[in-house]
Amino acid sequence: MIRQPIISVMGHVDHGKTTLLDKIRSTVIASKEAGGITQHIGASEVPISVIDRIGGKLIEQMGIKLTIPGLLFIDTPGHEAFTSLRRRGGSISDMAIVVVDVSKGFEPQTVEAIEILKSYRTPFILAANKIDLINGWINSGSMSLAEALKKQSAGIEEELHNRVFEIEGRLSELGFSSNMYNEIKSFQKEIAIVPVSAKTGEGIAELLMLVAGLAQRFLEARLTIEVKGPAKGSILERKEVKGLGSVIDVILYDGTLKVNDTIAFAVPSGVAVTKVKAILKPAALSELRDAKSRFVNVDEVSAASGIRISANGLEDAMPGSPILQVTGSGYEEEIKGDLSSVFETDKKGVIVKADSIGGLEAITKLFHENGLEISRKGIGNVTKNDVANAFSMNATDPLSAVIIAFNVKVDEDAEESAKDSNVKIIRGEVIYKLIEDYKLLLDEKRKDRMKSIEERVTLPGKIEVLPNSCFRASHPAIFGVKVLAGSIRPNYTMIGEDGKVIGKIKGVQNEGQALPSAKRGDMVAISMNEPTFGRQVEENQILYTRISEGDYQLLKGEMAGELGDEEKELLEEIMKIERA
Repeated sequence: MIRQPIISVMGHVDHGKTTLLDKIRSTVIASKEAGGITQHIGASEVPISVIDRIGGKLIEQMGIKLTIPGLLFIDTPGHEAFTSLRRRGGSISDMAIVVVDVSKGFEPQTVEAIEILKSYRTPFILAANKIDLINGWINSGSMSLAEALKKQSAGIEEELHNRVFEIEGRLSELGFSSNMYNEIKSFQKEIAIVPVSAKTGEGIAELLMLVAGLAQRFLEARLTIEVKGPAKGSILERKEVKGLGSVIDVILYDGTLKVNDTIAFAVPSGVAVTKVKAILKPAALSELRDAKSRFVNVDEVSAASGIRISANGLEDAMPGSPILQVTGSGYEEEIKGDLSSVFETDKKGVIVKADSIGGLEAITKLFHENGLEISRKGIGNVTKNDVANAFSMNATDPLSAVIIAFNVKVDEDAEESAKDSNVKIIRGEVIYKLIEDYKLLLDEKRKDRMKSIEERVTLPGKIEVLPNSCFRASHPAIFGVKVLAGSIRPNYTMIGEDGKVIGKIKGVQNEGQALPSAKRGDMVAISMNEPTFGRQVEENQILYTRISEGDYQLLKGEMAGELGDEEKELLEEIMKIERA
């Protein structure tokens, strides 16, 4: 049997994700067809009859015969819902719609949504929303973009194409080929862009047609399920409900679940098992206005479906955890195997706390793609113990004495402890912003550390004495040099290519202005008390900073990360001269 595809809606805040979902729902409800929209916990099912009525002609033009029963839209738009809908190797979300405001273009959460989809290998369609805000746009009253465009002037149509072209450019920067949905040659190689108005409904027909058509054509094997097989799902959310206690909202993507079935899921201490006491689904739409009869109990439910489960022992169930019906042994290994990669850590790095397993998985993927490391991970608020662990990193890797708090709060005593121990907590709801903030902090820490290093350690430097640049021969000798590699600064002792000491730099100047240092490529004047120009120092002579064995060991060990490749090579060159 083929189940309905699970569709997530993602994008930047205020770009119209919720409005688009509401428009799709209201369109279906307004159709007043038998069955209409089927409400699930956390999802809305659009039946195939409605899709066929809205975009049937367009689907026929694609040459596709629909056998999917409908589309299951996740009602909570955004990254949190998508990353919680996870399973080993990817997401249980079969496809996504990324919503972009055509008047604003790509914003941080747009980029983040696309990067997350890319890392999960989830296909997506881009909905270019708010076309009704293009100056001069005429509301056609049609759900079809093709019909709507017939009502617009040539100038409006050109403006729309210009904005779509800008979106194509941004997608190209992120590594995707894209085009207007009706100009695509291969849907497997290009991202389809569908201009829509979530407010007027224009373009909804094409959007539903594409989602249904592409799911049917390319995802049929993925959508085939064993209806009577063991239930498999993902925990979308855990909450407390009056009269029921702890419940979990679950998206079921395979099999059938019944009351009294035993289920397994992840908790912080490992894997928990419990028996299903009740399965709840929303009442029919006509009854949804009555708060007293909002949910109804059902004895069993088949995939794909959004359900609420009531059972004992759900207090520690983790959002993003797989949920499996227990039919024998092996379930514990399956869940632990699913989560093993999520909780893998690096030998060094920051501490990350997130609100869900999916959130932790997403932030780990994007941190590693940016070359950043994570030493510890966890679900839930930042605790005093997290601060203590971060503080301990100062002994081995001071740059990692940082906590990243993604979508979580910081306990009061942890806040106080962080202030006292000078542990930085970076918090936020956008992974890219967290990464940017951490990189800025790294830059600040590195600059401070470099300043400290320069005050204590002589860094590698190589200079050439410039011809015709002697300003004073001795006491002190003042002459021009070019820094060939590394850096120099006052109080550095200089040696020749034979290892003999020439003297100590008294000062560094440029056009009479004293400088704290000079780096590769700089041409400056230096003063030295010891040598006489023309004797110990000559034109075109190469000089090096003198590095002690102790400084060498520091620069090779604890401070190795502060030197570039060229400086590391120069360090070895200097030590070869010193040791000879």
